[in-house]
Amino acid sequence: MLKARESVLTMPSYHPPLAGREGLRLDFNENSAGCSPRVLKKMRGITAEDIARYPERAPVEQVTARFLDVEESQLLLTNGVDEAIHLLCQTYIEPGDDALIVVPTYSMYRIYMAAAGANIISVPAAEGFRFPTEEVLRRVTPRTRLIAIANPNNPTGAVMAADELLHIARSAPLSAVLADEAYFEFYGESLLPSRGEVPNAFVARTFSKVYGMAGLRVGALVGDSGQMTHVRRVCSPYNVNAAALLCLPEAIADQVYIRQYVKETLDGRAQLEGFLREVRIAFWSSRANFVLAKIGSVASASSFVSAMKRRRILVRDRSADYGCEGCVRITLGATEHNRCLIGALQETFEELGIGQGAMRR
Repeated sequence: MLKARESVLTMPSYHPPLAGREGLRLDFNENSAGCSPRVLKKMRGITAEDIARYPERAPVEQVTARFLDVEESQLLLTNGVDEAIHLLCQTYIEPGDDALIVVPTYSMYRIYMAAAGANIISVPAAEGFRFPTEEVLRRVTPRTRLIAIANPNNPTGAVMAADELLHIARSAPLSAVLADEAYFEFYGESLLPSRGEVPNAFVARTFSKVYGMAGLRVGALVGDSGQMTHVRRVCSPYNVNAAALLCLPEAIADQVYIRQYVKETLDGRAQLEGFLREVRIAFWSSRANFVLAKIGSVASASSFVSAMKRRRILVRDRSADYGCEGCVRITLGATEHNRCLIGALQETFEELGIGQGAMRR
């Protein structure tokens, strides 16, 4: 009988709650207002011939490389950041090698590492979900081949400084060190300017979050030119679809739209954190487009998510994540959506009788 590889049989599965997402979607950290109007205009102009041709990545990689101020040879467009993670696993991990993550973090790191047959080392975050740099360095061995770090981290919104990331990369020269900067625009600090100091450091960016193009699936992986040659060997030449490639230059060109959306999101984040502080709901200060809040017990978090859904606002229960029992992640976005969110939170807290007596973390 045909049998899947043991690493596939034993790996965890990830089933995000995509079904029935009707209402204001503040559960997946998407752009709540959608993509730039320039992207929509380009989409409407796509022709039958555009769709009939195999997609050509190189011209759009040139545009993206100029935008990110890197060499073309250092950049690869990917099918979202997920594919970038997958490619790094396929390029550098042999079965039995170690791969390291700090938990809680993005679920797909573990899945792609496990699929490659890695021995996954999970290092718990420090108090307050701070990055445990010294403990990570202590766990690095000659068998460590990949260290994946979301910066800002998901679901906590915590960050680490670029010099810490460089220190880890220098201390683990046999490992690929990935800085996943999916939420960079809401933080403003990046490893990209100093990434060239260490050849084993990679930076991933996505156009799914602030750019509002999650449905088109496009991201970018940046690394040392020599290392990127190896990564390209395991990547399909047609990995990014034609629609995404046609629309990406328009999305990049409309930085006025991006800056306005970032401003509204950051204003909303400050408003939400202020509101949570006022009603004494514990939360962790975030540098991303979301805030992780401690609602109470696991049951309380579930009731809260359901009550918000009745008000047609979706938020994400993160109780299953390490250290996040009873926690809910709430996405911020456009001004009118942030206003609706605060109103629904007030009603929900009153309905459920929560938010009294908790202390801000």
